[in-house]
Amino acid sequence: MEKNLPEHSSSFSHKDDDNNNNNISEDNVVVVVDDASDGKALSEPTTENVEKDEEIVKKEEGENSNEEIKKAQEDDVVADIEGEDKEKKEEEVVADVPPETPPPKLEKISEDIDAFIINEGTISSKEPNFIHRFLDLVEEKISGYDTGKIKWGESKEEDSLLLEAIDRISKLMKLIPNSPPLSTQSEEEETEEINAKQVNDSLLKNRVGAIHQQAMSYLEDEFRVLLEEPKNHVTEPESNKHDSKGKQVVEPQPLESEPGSNPVPKFPNYGDETISNLNNIAMKMISGGYQSECFNMYFISRRHGFEENLHKLGLEKISIDEVHKMQWEALEREIPTWNNVFKECISIYFAGEKKLAEAVFSDNPNMAASVFMMVCQRVVIQLINFAEAVAMTKRAGEKLFKLLDMYETLRDLIANLDNLFPEECVDELKAETTSAKCRLGESSIVIFCELENSIKSDIGKTPVAGGAVHPLTRYIMNYLRLACEYKDTLEEVFKEHSKIERADSTSRPHYEAENKNENEKRENNDNNKDNVSPFAAQLMRVMELLDTNLEGKAKLYKDAALSSIFMMNNGRYIVQKIKGSPDLYEVMGETWYRKRSSNLRTYHKNYQIETWSKILGCLSPKGLNDSGKVQKPVLKERFKSFNALFEEIHKTQSTWVVSDEQLQSELRVSISALVIPAYRSFLGRFSQYLDPGRQTGKYIKFQAEDIETYIDELFDGNPHHQSLAKKRA
Repeated sequence: MEKNLPEHSSSFSHKDDDNNNNNISEDNVVVVVDDASDGKALSEPTTENVEKDEEIVKKEEGENSNEEIKKAQEDDVVADIEGEDKEKKEEEVVADVPPETPPPKLEKISEDIDAFIINEGTISSKEPNFIHRFLDLVEEKISGYDTGKIKWGESKEEDSLLLEAIDRISKLMKLIPNSPPLSTQSEEEETEEINAKQVNDSLLKNRVGAIHQQAMSYLEDEFRVLLEEPKNHVTEPESNKHDSKGKQVVEPQPLESEPGSNPVPKFPNYGDETISNLNNIAMKMISGGYQSECFNMYFISRRHGFEENLHKLGLEKISIDEVHKMQWEALEREIPTWNNVFKECISIYFAGEKKLAEAVFSDNPNMAASVFMMVCQRVVIQLINFAEAVAMTKRAGEKLFKLLDMYETLRDLIANLDNLFPEECVDELKAETTSAKCRLGESSIVIFCELENSIKSDIGKTPVAGGAVHPLTRYIMNYLRLACEYKDTLEEVFKEHSKIERADSTSRPHYEAENKNENEKRENNDNNKDNVSPFAAQLMRVMELLDTNLEGKAKLYKDAALSSIFMMNNGRYIVQKIKGSPDLYEVMGETWYRKRSSNLRTYHKNYQIETWSKILGCLSPKGLNDSGKVQKPVLKERFKSFNALFEEIHKTQSTWVVSDEQLQSELRVSISALVIPAYRSFLGRFSQYLDPGRQTGKYIKFQAEDIETYIDELFDGNPHHQSLAKKRA
C-alpha cells in the first residue's frame, strides 16, 4: 500500500491539475473516492483526517527519502562498474586496431583504378570503394587548379598527374554503364539487387560525369590560355627594299635553316614546352569526347592570332566595294603590302601554321589537316578577293605594273599550294587563285594594248618648243622599258590570252589581219621575226605607231632644220632607252636598232643641209673671180651675208633644245668641223682684198675663234637677245 501510493498520488495530482486552477503538491494530496453512481465525493475531509494524512505522508516521505539515497548509491556503484567495463572494452578495441595510416594518395589509388579499367569493371558485383576515394581526390585536385591554388606549368609532375587522372575519368565514363551485375541469388532477390545496382551506377555515373565535365572545362580554358600565350611580335623588314621595277622585294626564306644562312623567323612563336602541353591537353580532350570543343577552340584562337599578325604586317580587311571606291593613290599603297603579306604567308606563315597543327594534333593527322585548312583558307580567300577587286577596277596605264606584281604573286602561290594544303581543298583553292590570276592577266593585256589608243589619241597641233623630246615619247619609252622588266610575265600573260579578241583597234587578231603586209616587211628585215612572240609583236606595233605619230608632229614645224632636230631628239631618246634596257633591246632586235641609228644620221645630215648650206655658200670662192681678179663688191656682199646668216642662226638655234649631252656635243662638233675650216680658209684667202682699217672692221666681224665660241652656245635652250656685234662690243 505504501509503495503504490506515490504512483496513485501522481495520477491523481494530474487529474486535479485539470479540474482546479491551483496546483496541489504531493505534500497536500487529498484522496478522493469517486462515487460509481454520481461521481461526487462521499464526504469532505475533516481536521482529524487531515492530521492523520499528514503524519502518514511525512512517514512515507521519510521512507522514500531513505530509499532514494540507497538507490542513488546503488546507481553510482553500477555506473562505476559499467565505466570500468567500458574502459576495458575500449582498451581491448584500441589494442586490436592497428596504428592510424595516412590518407590514400592519388598515385596509389590510380593503380587500383587502372586494374579496374583493365578488367572492365568485373572485379566485383559492386563498384569498389576506391572508386569513390579516387573521385574525391581527382575532384580535389581539379578544384585546386580551378581556384588557382595550383597553377598549370609550375610542376610538370602535378600537371602530368592531373592529365592521367582525367584520362582515367574519361575511361570510367565509358566503363560504368557496362559493369555487369554478378549474382547467384533467387530471382526476386536478384531483381532487387539489379535495381539497387542500377541506382548506384546511375549515381556514380552522374558523379563521374560532373567531375569529367569540370575537368574538360578546365582543360578547355587552359588550352585557350596556352594558345593565346605567344605575343608573335611581327617586325617589318629591316629595309623596304625595292627592285628596279619599284616593287617591294621580299627575299624568299627557306623553310629549314641552312648552314651559313640567316635564321628563319619562327612562327607561330610557341615554345617547345607550350606545344607539348597543347598536344597533351588536346589528346585528353579528344579521348574524353570533347573533340569538337577542342577543334573549335584551336580554330578560333589561331584564326585570331593569324589575323593579328596580318594586321601587324599592315594588311587591312578591305571589301570589294571599298576597293572600287578607293582612289588609285590609296589603293596603290595597299598593293605592295598585299604582295609582301602574301609572300610572307607562302614562305613562313602557312608553313609554320601547318607545322603547329601537326604538332598539337600529332595523333590525329586528319584533324590537324582540317583545322590548318580552315585557318589558312580564310586568309587565302581574303587575299584572293582583294586581287579580284583590284582587277575589276577602272583600267588605266599606271595600274599595269601593280597588276603584274599581283599576277606574279598568285602565280608563285599556285606552285606552292600542293605542298601546303591537303588534297581535299587544293583543287578549290587552285581554282579560286587561277581565276583571280586570269582576271589580273586580262586587265594587264587590255591596259598594255591601250598604249595604241594613247598614241593615236595624241593629235595635238602645237609643236614642242625648241624641238625637244615630246612628252609622249618619254611616256611611251619609259612605259615600255618598265614593261620589258616584266617581259617573261607579259610573255606568259599574252600566250595565255592570245585568243582574246577585242572590238577596238587594239585587238591583236584584228591588227594582225589589218597589218599583214607591214608584218611581212618586218619579217624580211629581221630573220628572227618568224618566231616573234605575241608580246613582242604588240610592242613592235606600239613602236611603229609612235614613229608614225612623231613624223606627223615633226611636220608641225615650219623650219625644216628644227623638224630634223625634233626627230633627232626623239629618235636619240628612243635609241638610248632601248640600248639601256637589255630586255627591250632583246625584243626589238639588233636589226631594228641599227636601222634606227641610221635614221638618226639621216636627220643629222638633213639638219646640216637645211641650216649650214647657205653659210657654206657664202664662203665658197665661186663667183668671186672675174678674169682672175677678185670682185670686191661681191666679196663685201659675201661677208655681209655670212655675218647676217650666222647671227640669225645663233639667235634662233641657241633657243633650240638638245637635252642629250652626247647628241648636243656631236652636233656642235660637226658644225664646227663644217664651218670653221671653211671660214678660216675664206678669211685667210680674201681678207687681204679689203682695205685695212674701217673696211676690215665693217665686213669681217668674226674671227675663227669667235665662230667656235658661238657654235658652242647653240642648242642650250637659252635665248640670246643681244646681237653678236653688241656682245663683241
